[in-house]
Amino acid sequence: MLARVFSYVLVGIDAIICDVEVNVTRGGLRKTTLVGLPQQAVKESSQRVDHAIENSGFPIQARQLTINLAPADVKKEGPSLDLPIAIGMLRADGFLKGDVSREYLLAGELALDGRLRRIKGALAAAMVAKSKGFRGILVPAENAREAAVVEGIDVISVSTLQQAVGFLNGSMEIEPFTIDTATATQSGKAADLDFADVRGQEAVKRAITICAAGAHNLLMIGPPGTGKTMLASRMPGILPPLTREESLETTRIYSALGLLPDDIALLDQRPVRTPHHSATAQALVGGGSIPRPGECSLAHNGILFLDELPEFSRYVLEMLRQPLEGGEVTIARVQGSMKFPARFMLVAAMNPTASGKSSGDPRARDKYLEKLSQPLLDRIDVHVEVPAVPYHELTGKRAGTSSKSMREQVLMARQAQSKRLGSGRTNSSMDSRELRQHGELNDASLHMMKMAMEELGLSARAFDKVRRVARTIADMEEKPTIDESHVAEAVQYRLLDRKN
Repeated sequence: MLARVFSYVLVGIDAIICDVEVNVTRGGLRKTTLVGLPQQAVKESSQRVDHAIENSGFPIQARQLTINLAPADVKKEGPSLDLPIAIGMLRADGFLKGDVSREYLLAGELALDGRLRRIKGALAAAMVAKSKGFRGILVPAENAREAAVVEGIDVISVSTLQQAVGFLNGSMEIEPFTIDTATATQSGKAADLDFADVRGQEAVKRAITICAAGAHNLLMIGPPGTGKTMLASRMPGILPPLTREESLETTRIYSALGLLPDDIALLDQRPVRTPHHSATAQALVGGGSIPRPGECSLAHNGILFLDELPEFSRYVLEMLRQPLEGGEVTIARVQGSMKFPARFMLVAAMNPTASGKSSGDPRARDKYLEKLSQPLLDRIDVHVEVPAVPYHELTGKRAGTSSKSMREQVLMARQAQSKRLGSGRTNSSMDSRELRQHGELNDASLHMMKMAMEELGLSARAFDKVRRVARTIADMEEKPTIDESHVAEAVQYRLLDRKN
């Protein structure tokens, strides 16, 4: 007898429908053949499934099984196919009646006693189930919250194989799982860090506010102990929350990698990733024989903080060029290429010299900067110096600029950008046509830009970066056009630009 049920497989962070076909031949030795490019975890599923079925009270007779996983040219990995394989076997053996199992997309890892364990990619599975017209999705109880974020389909939460069979047979009623999105997010869970705790560094706070307002990349340069890491750790507190679309995009990445926290169904705070400088290229941008997202994609719609920037491998840093420019990472393999979203704010910190101390010798600074290529520095909008804090500021009682006031400026500027460019868009994402339209310079500003280009040797990319930053400064001042004061401030942030 032939049985057919539906599940999914992850291709990167996207889910595609997987047909699970089970054919039973009576008699002969008990044997199971699994075809359709199964990886090791899937190959081992036949042993888990057999014991789970027996321990759930369903007798298995001597028979030969052929299990086909289609499409056959896509590699199948992970244990999420355990449940659909088990349901297909039970259906072929006559334990399930009717066709209701074909109306649901099934996924779950089975324990030997028939319990269902958490899987990866439940959110992506729910999305593809909805797009393909399934009535609903049947998932382990631990995955129900994230799957229920997708509206318009029934999410059936089950804890055991017996419950799944009972529901599909109609002998057990299980109400679709629902959540209140407002209570299923991470709002209020982030640490309450305030910029007011940072003594001095008001000029740096100004630069940080501008970067947050326009989603510009930032490089902070200063000796150890000046507060670079302390400043960077407070940046998430002044960023606006994720929009619904951004939240689904970001959550889907974490769900596909199994990194979504247990008590959170939907990420609404912008992610912050802080990889160590020993990170490999695969860890930072993604890769592997079966490509997976890296830190760049985990920072999608958030912040990627690279401390001690020159200590990263130059080969690794050069791989940041593509995501910084295009907002995505392309992993090419013999079988084809795969794209992962990677639109993030790069926030980096570095010492002025290899010794960590400021030096009056410009050669020491230039030698350390040689570890960073000019094309990479071109892609960083703002370079700002973080000087040592004077004693009177460290011991003073006057509070500095707070996160609240900085956040107000950021939100005001972001609202202006969304109104001008579209919901969720920022000045850093303006293309050439939009930059010509919204970043037009008057005669005085053009003259100032000409002098900056000649004296600093700015590239065409740096020229556009200055205009985007100037547009953000104008938005913060609620000015409809860019004037020379905005351009002058933006040019000052090109600290590392120099003629070759």
